[in-house]
Amino acid sequence: MKRLLVVLLVAGSFALGTAAYAHHSFAATYLEDQSVTIEGELVQFLFRNPHSFVHVMVKDKDGQLVRYAVEWGGAGQLGGQGVTRETLKPGDVVVISGSPGRNPADHRVRMVSLRRPKDGFGWGGKPGEVVD
Repeated sequence: MKRLLVVLLVAGSFALGTAAYAHHSFAATYLEDQSVTIEGELVQFLFRNPHSFVHVMVKDKDGQLVRYAVEWGGAGQLGGQGVTRETLKPGDVVVISGSPGRNPADHRVRMVSLRRPKDGFGWGGKPGEVVD
């Protein structure tokens, strides 16, 4: 019995340590003192924990399509703000502002605000704010 208790304590400590280690610092991944705005067609919406993602096809300065991965809040947090897995659909044109990834080749953004022009849906930012 004692041995089982020790094994469970060690396993529990390892699991908690791994979970804490797995969470990353946003400052390590994104340039939080900078802002970018992208506009394009949503191709995927991953509504999940710990972070949701939207993937957007954006035309670069040369007119080539580039896929951006945009990190958003977790499903629980977003659900409390009225966002569901049905809120965004592939094909939606969205305008997203946020912090760019540290490596430009990764095409990553940490979302600060999202707007869908066709119906005026918006999330984040301040009313009327345009983040550039």
